[in-house]
Amino acid sequence: MKKVLFVCTQNRLRSPTAENVFSNYRGIQAKSAGLDPHAKVHLTSEMVDWADIIFVMENIHLDKIRKKYSGKLRGKKLICLNIPDEYDFMQSQLIEILKDRVSKHLKALK
Repeated sequence: MKKVLFVCTQNRLRSPTAENVFSNYRGIQAKSAGLDPHAKVHLTSEMVDWADIIFVMENIHLDKIRKKYSGKLRGKKLICLNIPDEYDFMQSQLIEILKDRVSKHLKALK
């Protein structure tokens, strides 16, 4: 079972959509979190430890995670999906983009 963590800013639109979509994939355990102090679910050190692979939505998220959790990232894949904050929760276009960009990385893990 691969543990996949999705991270955005507020954990209200993009990363919860990704968690929702990929929770239904066989062999995947998905969680989501945000980096903002007011995020719905705030990213913790324990979440980083838990994850095998971490997907972020933007490069700024990548930079923040690398800076804050550098000692915990050894052996983990950290991938930026380059998805701007312009989609609604479970918006069909966002789901299509997520499936396209995430699926190829999950296949590579098998």
